[in-house]
Amino acid sequence: MDTVEKIVEDFASDIAMSSFSSGTRLRDMIRAIRACKTAAEERAVVRRECAAIRTAISENEPALRHRNMAKLMFIHMLGYPTHFAHMECLKLIAAAGYPEKRVGYLGLMLLLDERQEVLMLVTNSLKQDLNHPNQFIVGLALCALGNICSAEMARDLSPEVERLMRSREVNTKKKAALCSIRIVRKVPDLAENFMALAASLLKEKHHGVLISAIQLCTELCKASKDALEYLRKNCIEGLVRILRDVSNSSYAPEYDVSGIADPFLHIRVLKLMRILGQGDADCSEYMNDILAQVATKTDSNKNAGNAILYECVQTIMGIEATSGLRVLAINILGRFLSNRDNNIRYVALNMLMRAIAVDALAVQRHRTTILECVKDADASIRKRALELVFLLVNDTNVKPLTKELIDYLSIADPDFKGDLTSKICSIVEKFSQEKLWYLDQMFKVLSLAGNHVKDDVCHALIVVLSNASELQGYSVRSLYKALQAYGKQGSLVRVAVWCIGEYGEMLVNNVGMLDGEEKITVTESDAVDAVEIALNRHSADATTGAMCLVALLKLSSRFPSTSERVKQIVARNKENAVLELQQRSIEFSSIIQRHQSIRSSLLERMPVLDEASYLVKRATATQATISANKHAPTVAPGGLKLPNGVAKPTSAPLADLLDLSSDDAPASTTTSTTTPNDFLQDLLGIGGVSTSTAGVPSTASTDILMDLLSIGSSPLQNGTPGQAESKPVHAVPEAIDLLGSLSSTTSVSAETKPTRLVSQGMDLLDGLSSSTSVSGLEKTVHPSITAFQSTTLKITFDLKRQPGNPRETTIHATFTNLTSSTYTDFIFQAAVPKFIQLKLDPASGNTVPANGNGSVTQGLSVTNNQQGQKPLAMRIRMSYKVNGEDRLEQGQVSNFPSGL
Repeated sequence: MDTVEKIVEDFASDIAMSSFSSGTRLRDMIRAIRACKTAAEERAVVRRECAAIRTAISENEPALRHRNMAKLMFIHMLGYPTHFAHMECLKLIAAAGYPEKRVGYLGLMLLLDERQEVLMLVTNSLKQDLNHPNQFIVGLALCALGNICSAEMARDLSPEVERLMRSREVNTKKKAALCSIRIVRKVPDLAENFMALAASLLKEKHHGVLISAIQLCTELCKASKDALEYLRKNCIEGLVRILRDVSNSSYAPEYDVSGIADPFLHIRVLKLMRILGQGDADCSEYMNDILAQVATKTDSNKNAGNAILYECVQTIMGIEATSGLRVLAINILGRFLSNRDNNIRYVALNMLMRAIAVDALAVQRHRTTILECVKDADASIRKRALELVFLLVNDTNVKPLTKELIDYLSIADPDFKGDLTSKICSIVEKFSQEKLWYLDQMFKVLSLAGNHVKDDVCHALIVVLSNASELQGYSVRSLYKALQAYGKQGSLVRVAVWCIGEYGEMLVNNVGMLDGEEKITVTESDAVDAVEIALNRHSADATTGAMCLVALLKLSSRFPSTSERVKQIVARNKENAVLELQQRSIEFSSIIQRHQSIRSSLLERMPVLDEASYLVKRATATQATISANKHAPTVAPGGLKLPNGVAKPTSAPLADLLDLSSDDAPASTTTSTTTPNDFLQDLLGIGGVSTSTAGVPSTASTDILMDLLSIGSSPLQNGTPGQAESKPVHAVPEAIDLLGSLSSTTSVSAETKPTRLVSQGMDLLDGLSSSTSVSGLEKTVHPSITAFQSTTLKITFDLKRQPGNPRETTIHATFTNLTSSTYTDFIFQAAVPKFIQLKLDPASGNTVPANGNGSVTQGLSVTNNQQGQKPLAMRIRMSYKVNGEDRLEQGQVSNFPSGL
């Protein structure tokens, strides 16, 4: 039986390759290639076949040309080069027989494209075949021209294509229309030659010709405004007739798709109608009746019918349709939302999002169905429905919609909770008309999905609480109850412990009770218990732990009876593995034990936060975040010590030290103290907010919540309003005694009039007095500046401008150790913007003695190529070891005297 099957298979293959004299060779090559087990074997087989083909080409064997071309096409599809046989395509096209031309044109379309120079040689053969009496050869030429036509070929052969569009042969007209689409795309100027022909083809009865003509009309509308106006005047009536005939036509087997008559023609006509009716009221009015007929009579139980309905809806929304017709279209989309097919529901949601701008009231009628889609099992549908719900929200429906979303939040998938929480918070912030409703909704969101709430949302809530004095008692009681039930939600814990710390006496004394609110009994010890439990549960989170310690410290002042217990709780964290908590524990213990006299004033309730300035700050931070996402993140100052378990970042190359990649920013004309988290803005004045009043520090933080609670490293900036510049002291660790800064302040004038020491000119030339200064021998000496200072390290710069070159400044840097431990392996690095040249001399040593008993010095030379236009600026980084432990400090030097 196997032998019989093989004979039948070979016979069938021979029939299929009857136009080839040796068709089996192609089959043998394919079998040999498929039998290869490695890529090397396959390459060897292809090389042998290509060598045999080259030999046949050189020997000019016409009988093997078509077979070799078939083999070359298969080799080309495998990805191997076949450029050596391009001329064989042209020879086959020039042959007289149809089989050779068929293989030649197929090879031409597959092996060549419009960029090949050899294609110019085929223009004459194409022109001859377009005038051939055999319609099949004409069809081959039209197919090839429609696939690889270049602009030059389009101009040369356009008359022949126009003539063939008037042919009596249906297939020829269809292919000529499709070929003309390529011509119009390549040469839009030729569009006017095809306008009348395209309009005349719309009168044909054959559906293939109609679809080709409609595609040509669509392309003409895109290519030329004149063609668009012409088709509006001459084709609308024909398109309406075509759509009515195909909609009302009886069953035709050749065009039927699942009981729908030619859905492809339906959709092409509707797309062209949308283009012609867009922005034209007269055309749109002429289409209204037929569009309503298609929308109401098309069967929506079949996928083909749904495709027609969707295209019909798009057309109605795209033209100047009547309001009733738009409502009908939106109702169709509403029915789509109830379909079991996820794809249909998804495209319906997409279309409804666009329909809101056209008729929001009609979309609102399907709000219930859209809300059900938010709970769908498909993640894509859930997200799209949530975006649509967000667009549907207004002042009248915000409360019911928010209630539905919050109710679903409790059972939503964890992966979806983040998006859902973000949208709910945005809705509540945007449409809240009363603070009590806003607070209730935010408390619910924090309770159900507190781990997904962002810090800026928590800060916004705290700002509202700070300004709502009449609701502070209600808020702290609500948050206390929520904390008892949902203590694992991180953001809820942060907001709750902040409120307990600020308004703990309101919680205990039931201050500010609202109508209908139930009283709760909370003792001073209960309030401390709640914060202690939160501290123990979230001790690994430095932010939450720090907020808990702050709340405990404030409760020790609010409730003196709990002071001893609070001291014990705080003392437990003196050896905490998280340095932030360890540091705060030490400082707060010092406050409780040694500073009783000022503790009450130190721990007073926070002043009311300015809501207006916060909104401006938040908007600015949002824009900064969007811009920062396009750049690599920078290391924040103050990161001298890393928490245990956090890997130390690898040192970046010196060129990448400060990411000073832009030197085309305008020079700053005023001196200001900017946020330490954006050194590039500080150095180059990009996008920063300058301070016009000199010496008044302005601070900002990219983490608003941490800024609110003084968590993390922050710069200490000293200065008085009378100074021309304030001296920034960078990267002050939290380990400093908080009260130390209350008793002493450092004020250094960062800008002093430079003293110019003019060397007295020697009487080198007659006629010059001894008091005349010799040009080129001036030296400008500036006072020393403190470039960097922390609790561990101080760096001073002695500045001197080089004689004869005012752009060059010599800097003598002195590094002083302020701690009791010796620094070893000390390395100093510096980086400047591109318009400044920097040269570093070797340091005097790599060991900095303890307690300021000695120092290390190093020389620098900087050349400001844009002196007078842009100020001198520098970023510095110091790395060293203390008892074998790596330390890293960095900062920016922005207090150079003006004029450098």
